[in-house]
Amino acid sequence: MQMIQDPEHARRLAQNLVELLVPYEEELIQLERDTPAFGPLRRAVGIAIAEACYCISDRPVLQEDLVPPASDEASRAR
Repeated sequence: MQMIQDPEHARRLAQNLVELLVPYEEELIQLERDTPAFGPLRRAVGIAIAEACYCISDRPVLQEDLVPPASDEASRAR
């Protein structure tokens, strides 16, 4: 299986997945109230949504973010 190399494309796919699954999760919540056997399916859909949300919000840490700018107060105190 080939991984998606373009992070923006991956985010768009994850966003589409969330938009597709949320209505199903809402329906499964209703079904689970009457039939608890739907619980595992509802949880699985919820996990898929959570993982897609993580993909959407996951931002790689840039190297320049790891080091404070030289002009900040901590650097001046050294």
